[in-house]
Amino acid sequence: MMLRWLSLVCFFMIVNKAYAREFTVGGAKGWTVPSGSQVYSQWAEKSRFQVGDSLLFVYQPDQDSVLQVTKDAYDSCNTDAPTAKFADGKTSFALTHSGPYYFISGNKDSCNKNEKLVVIVMADRSGKSSPPSQAPAPSGEAAPSPPFTSNLEPPATTPTSQETPNSAASSCSSFVSALLGAALASTLFLHL
Repeated sequence: MMLRWLSLVCFFMIVNKAYAREFTVGGAKGWTVPSGSQVYSQWAEKSRFQVGDSLLFVYQPDQDSVLQVTKDAYDSCNTDAPTAKFADGKTSFALTHSGPYYFISGNKDSCNKNEKLVVIVMADRSGKSSPPSQAPAPSGEAAPSPPFTSNLEPPATTPTSQETPNSAASSCSSFVSALLGAALASTLFLHL
């Protein structure tokens, strides 16, 4: 019986992971000084980022780095006190919560030439958010029904050409992993 539950837990973890996407920042050019002042802004606006997705920054580690910073540091290209610093040349950054994320180049001159990015993460795919709780009803009265709330999210946009082949391969491999996980889970479930 325990094996059945374990199989189901594994199955749901695999299926949930299958929906996450990896976005390569800068596309084929990678994380570098952009050709125009709005390149990264336009790229981020065309993409829909959700909790569980990740950003892949590819750059020359001897020439550049990625800093996660506050909004103020982003606006002023302040490289002095980053929230996080990455210098490995191929940084995968997991988007773990909704809201804005601010990134700048560790090279202040590059940041001043618009090598910086703001990503707005929409929401958690799992739908774990719960409606606000109500105060208890006075004694002798029935509690009112909770208000209707919808956990529906707007449909995800189709992947744009800005997503690199790596993201397509990642999505495809995640889908295949989910199918294999489902097959394994159902096989284990049927044999018990």
